[in-house]
Amino acid sequence: MDTETATGRPTAPVVPLFGPKRATTFRLALPPLPKVGTGNYYALGAITLFLAVFGLVMVLSASSVEQGQDLGNPYFDFGKQAMAEGLGVAAMLLVSRLKPRLLVLAAPWAFGAAVVLQLLTVLTPLGTTVNGNRNWIRIAGTSVQPSEFVKLGLVLVLGAFFARKKAERLGVAGLAPVLLPSGLAIGSVLLGKDLGTSLIIGGIVFAGLFFAGVRVPVLALFGGTAGALFVIMALTRGSRVDRLAAWSGGGCAGDVLGTCWQSQQATWALANGGLFGVGVGNSVSKWFWLPEADNDFILAIIGEETGLVGLVVLLALFVALTVVCLRISSGTPDRFTRAVTGMTLAWLVGQAFANIAVVLGIAPVFGVPLPFISSGGSSMIANLLAVGCVMAVANQAPPAQPGAVPAPDHPSMRRRR
Repeated sequence: MDTETATGRPTAPVVPLFGPKRATTFRLALPPLPKVGTGNYYALGAITLFLAVFGLVMVLSASSVEQGQDLGNPYFDFGKQAMAEGLGVAAMLLVSRLKPRLLVLAAPWAFGAAVVLQLLTVLTPLGTTVNGNRNWIRIAGTSVQPSEFVKLGLVLVLGAFFARKKAERLGVAGLAPVLLPSGLAIGSVLLGKDLGTSLIIGGIVFAGLFFAGVRVPVLALFGGTAGALFVIMALTRGSRVDRLAAWSGGGCAGDVLGTCWQSQQATWALANGGLFGVGVGNSVSKWFWLPEADNDFILAIIGEETGLVGLVVLLALFVALTVVCLRISSGTPDRFTRAVTGMTLAWLVGQAFANIAVVLGIAPVFGVPLPFISSGGSSMIANLLAVGCVMAVANQAPPAQPGAVPAPDHPSMRRRR
């Protein structure tokens, strides 16, 4: 039977799909978009994804020659990196939707599991040694680098501590819950003779203390002690002493084919790139001239193939990452957000600039990959997970309201005391 509308016009009869009294409606419920007051959440994700995709392209270019020669498959490293990147991006998006309290609860478990894996790597036959560093363990036929996940676990553990304690009121004794896990993390990595990763972990701890508002004398004491210990460690191994001597200018005169080979080839690759580069895929140095071309020294291949312009764009992306992280950290009174964001910033951007300094010859050679760019599945997944944690706290942390009275631990209130 026809019905009429308010205007008197007849409408078509309503016929239920499954009979007059059993109409069924199907609805597809999708997760709501993140409720973010600013664009920091999306900006951080976009910058990270751009870096990861760019790195994947450069890994393919830098590794194809050696993989084709050694394994007969020029896409072997590229395939592994693509799988790790896909897994890492999925994990990043998943973690970015978690509540910060879940990250706090998971922190000790994540840190404990990573340290146990690192100790199994250095103390049992399960670990493998590459280039003198015992940093990899095989799990289900796949090599994993636990030290990358030790960084992530430490960031969460220290962030959880600073969320409970007002660090600016703590002395050295009160920071024992910070120094104990930090010493365990650095010590377990040093057992594998990886000084570069230990330096990055030390930078993470220092950044945590700084962003948590620890007093300057305590910061100075920690920084001085850590610096002295790392100098001692650097001088206890012959290869490290040789690299320091080469970097200082006294060891390369008669050792161009030895200690200085890698640095010299990186310099020539950058010089060959010029302003606009020789084109992606056209590097000469990757033809067995530059060791670790797809890993620690991939920046030299980027400079050769994309030139100074490509390097400036890459540097600008890391600067943009720094700006977004600082906006997240300074835009909220939440201590957990400030600490986690600050330590992640020190980890990713600090490690990036350390890698750049090594390739440019500004710093001595020590093995740290370029975040999001260098080949390495463990590093890629850990880096993306760290960004996911920052996105999570940026999504949930209460923003600082204009004209509102800041929390007692907010930096502006500390300056008024």
